[in-house]
Amino acid sequence: MNKKCSIAKEVVLLGLALAMPGMAFSQESAISKLKEMRVSGMDPDIPLIAQTGKNADAIRENLKNVTLPPGFKIDLYAIVPDARHMAVAPSTNMLFVGTRKAAVWAVTNRNSGDAATEVKQFAPSLKFTQPNGVCWTKDGFLVIVEHNRILNFPAAEFFYEGADVAVGEVVPQGKLIPVEDESYNHGARTCRVGKDGMLYVTLGQKFNVPPREKLAEYSRLGIGGIVRMDPFNGSKREVYATGIRNSVGIDFNPKNNDLWFTDNQTDGMGDDIPLGELKRVTKKGQFFGYPWIKGKTRITEFDYDKDPLPANITSAEIYMDAHAADLGLAFYTGDKFPQKYRGGIFSAQHGSWNRTNPVGARIMFTSLKANGSGDKTEVFAEGWLDKKTRQYRGRPVDVANLPDGSILVSDDFAGAIYRISYVGI
Repeated sequence: MNKKCSIAKEVVLLGLALAMPGMAFSQESAISKLKEMRVSGMDPDIPLIAQTGKNADAIRENLKNVTLPPGFKIDLYAIVPDARHMAVAPSTNMLFVGTRKAAVWAVTNRNSGDAATEVKQFAPSLKFTQPNGVCWTKDGFLVIVEHNRILNFPAAEFFYEGADVAVGEVVPQGKLIPVEDESYNHGARTCRVGKDGMLYVTLGQKFNVPPREKLAEYSRLGIGGIVRMDPFNGSKREVYATGIRNSVGIDFNPKNNDLWFTDNQTDGMGDDIPLGELKRVTKKGQFFGYPWIKGKTRITEFDYDKDPLPANITSAEIYMDAHAADLGLAFYTGDKFPQKYRGGIFSAQHGSWNRTNPVGARIMFTSLKANGSGDKTEVFAEGWLDKKTRQYRGRPVDVANLPDGSILVSDDFAGAIYRISYVGI
């Protein structure tokens, strides 16, 4: 029996186990118990997040400030607390949404309408730690990447209703990065599964600028880079790209399989430097210059600017405004938007936190040249940042495609997901 069939069999066994009485157990032992097909004793009726009321009304009112190109409209799709990265289910009208806290949300659209009908916590019997990264394998297994652990859930879109779910450990707790390198800073991972069936994971490093004594270790482990591995058991792990400060957004170009990613800027160097970046990996082993250079600016901390630039740096494809905090991105794969947007990149700017005049809190669109390289970028949606008061009404995090040709945008500040559709001019 192969490993995928084995995990799928566990789903069936778990369904039987849920019908049997079980003893409650601690959050710390939950994963080992679920792997043994035992139950937690937690109430299977998971509380729902209210989708109506004053909060929903206020968010809809705020969306009136968001401007889009002619013919587009934006609506509230769901109230989802702390909503970060999204994984749209392959077979049902639902998605899973990660957070930087302790919850993963299951968002269901039961009537196939233009908004979700139900939002509730996924696998609440498990204890998650910054489960920011969510993505799918080619055959419908949900991968959740936490700060320092990776889990795999077979048929999650069909077996998410109760508190207990079938689960496999891809990387056990404390084995994704060294425990001593865990930090509250730069711990939000993102993931995608490539056409090669491998799981690609971003690993931001915890420092604003990493000290020299950490460089060799980080390069070896892929910290400050992208690693890839088997999405079921974590085998064949290898470093795919290095020289990255803290990527919190990746996606494959479906046309040529290039892996594109955003990279957060170094803080404390000034309002307008370093520039934000959108980059692409075209082959394994590429090095993107950090910590010697960020954007077009040399890094001065630890005297990196005194060194000659490494000769093998792969430059960014697109430069963005400094400190706009570029996060999630997605290639547009639908056919409902005008032709200029098809095959291009929509990316989210979370918004600056330490700039004199804040920038960001918007969705950008980047077109590509015929050869697959970056062409130009422009603002697609903005208005979550009040330019008069300099306060945020929302902070976009990620972008995802819906099968109907619309896109979703997550917002961890407002605790919401928006749907952007094209209705014509």
